[in-house]
Amino acid sequence: MGSTFNSLVGLVILALDIWAIVNVLKSKAEIGMMVLWILLIVLLPVLGLIIWAIAGPRGNVRL
Repeated sequence: MGSTFNSLVGLVILALDIWAIVNVLKSKAEIGMMVLWILLIVLLPVLGLIIWAIAGPRGNVRL
């Protein structure tokens, strides 16, 4: 059971990281900032995702 749960958590984190990277690429941030955000998300998947959610550039979000 533990292995299945860990695999599921890993897949959820991977999906969220991919979603965050796509949103960074859709944002209007400068290329250098995009590269830094993507590196942060890739190198620190959980922490990078949390930091991006708080302070990262946003894509084309409609309210």
